[in-house]
Amino acid sequence: MKTIKEKHSLLMRWTHWVNFPILTIMIWSGMLIYWASDTYTFTLFGHTFFHFFPDSFYKFFHIPSRLAEGMAFHFLFMWFFTLNGILYFFYTIFSGAWRELIPQKNSFKEAWLIVLHDLHIRRTAPPQNKYNAAQRIAYSAIIVMGFGSVITGLAIYKPVQFYWLTWICGGYHFARILHFALTIGYVLFFIIHVVQVVLAGWNNFRSVVSGFEVINEKFATQTEGNPVNDNLKPDVDHL
Repeated sequence: MKTIKEKHSLLMRWTHWVNFPILTIMIWSGMLIYWASDTYTFTLFGHTFFHFFPDSFYKFFHIPSRLAEGMAFHFLFMWFFTLNGILYFFYTIFSGAWRELIPQKNSFKEAWLIVLHDLHIRRTAPPQNKYNAAQRIAYSAIIVMGFGSVITGLAIYKPVQFYWLTWICGGYHFARILHFALTIGYVLFFIIHVVQVVLAGWNNFRSVVSGFEVINEKFATQTEGNPVNDNLKPDVDHL
């Protein structure tokens, strides 16, 4: 018998889906800004082997000569990104959802076992509640990264007005490096996130859209007390 169970709240789903187009625009507009000062290269013994982004990358996405456009979009949507992040942060605090997100003392050990399971090296995965250990680490890290992006972004946006923030970030140039590294982190997280959602299946994706998931009660009865039965493994949430 299949039953419908509530899994994700409306506010969690709202902030999740709103953040996707906002972050996409932020990354795109950030690349338009970065083009004006493409300084990151791989240099060894005074010889530059390659720039982080080759010229073909800029030509393919038609990035050159769009600095003003990039700055306009970036500095507009950073407010939406910040407000959406603050809303989600305070929601997790006041709703108690942070208890399901914060990594536990065994989370890093279990996360490694989950990685081995996903690579089909380990037969069984550790038992999980709403989120597994890998998810707890990833989702907590993405919140910290969001705060880091806002802080470093303000430090390089207004280095004179926010001189104390720029100083905390290690100076203008180091703040820019951190901001750039966080952006690369978002891209990597997004790729892994999409792959894991596809692997997790339709039931998992549907729960993030509607807020509900379909549960096979016969499975729940059969696997009670044996949450890692690989022959009766349910749809599993991934990153």
